[in-house]
Amino acid sequence: MNKPVKPASLHFDYLQIDGRTVPVTVRHNPRAKRVIVRVDLAAGSVQVTAPTRRGLDKALLFAREQREWIAERLHQVPIPVPFKNGAHIPLRGKEHIIRYVGVRREDAATRGPVWRVRSADTGGLPEIRVTGHPDFVQRRVTDYLKMKAREELNEQALHYAELFDVRPSRITVRDTTTRWGSCSPSRALSFSWRLILAPTYVLDYVAAHEVAHIRHMNHGPRFWALVAEAIPNYEPAKHWLETNGPGLHRFGADPVGIFAGGYRGNHPAR
Repeated sequence: MNKPVKPASLHFDYLQIDGRTVPVTVRHNPRAKRVIVRVDLAAGSVQVTAPTRRGLDKALLFAREQREWIAERLHQVPIPVPFKNGAHIPLRGKEHIIRYVGVRREDAATRGPVWRVRSADTGGLPEIRVTGHPDFVQRRVTDYLKMKAREELNEQALHYAELFDVRPSRITVRDTTTRWGSCSPSRALSFSWRLILAPTYVLDYVAAHEVAHIRHMNHGPRFWALVAEAIPNYEPAKHWLETNGPGLHRFGADPVGIFAGGYRGNHPAR
């Protein structure tokens, strides 16, 4: 049995686009039928695939000729929103404000370094309050959101596992950029922590979707029928994720970074 051919990273370069330095990775993949330029906004990079090793230089030249197309794709990305004092971010799909409240040992001792305050108690939007050193606001809010995502995704995944009469071998939460969730042949489930930013019904759909893969490792009719058993009207959640999901990657993004997002665009060589 032949082993699958894995494309190898063979060359790294950079493109100057609208005053920004964008990294370029040129890969050789013998299965490719033509040169393809891919814009990966989640990584802030350009990936070029060439069908032959001898065509690497031509592939890079082709990418340079596509500056306008690449810039057009990159400009579709919303401005990054770092986790800092005063930032507006979604939590379970509802708008919240991050409030840095200074060094308050009594709050940290009773509530932890980050906690949520309801809108009924703020007189406005609900708040995510952060204490401690101001330089750690970004990290602490990120840790808080990851913790909440881990709690909720673990609970929902186990709920759907019981409903489908299956048993995951492991449930993890990661900072993925290309998938909201995955299920391995060994029944290991993995989810993006950014799902905690989406409405609850969207997170529930992704949890049910991946748990259903333990039974059916495909997207056939039986798979979707199983998902529908748990969530009869899953189409709105699926549509929300397709439409709004890429924008979730801008929250918590480093403002110094090049780009953030989840959109991928391909430009084949003609």
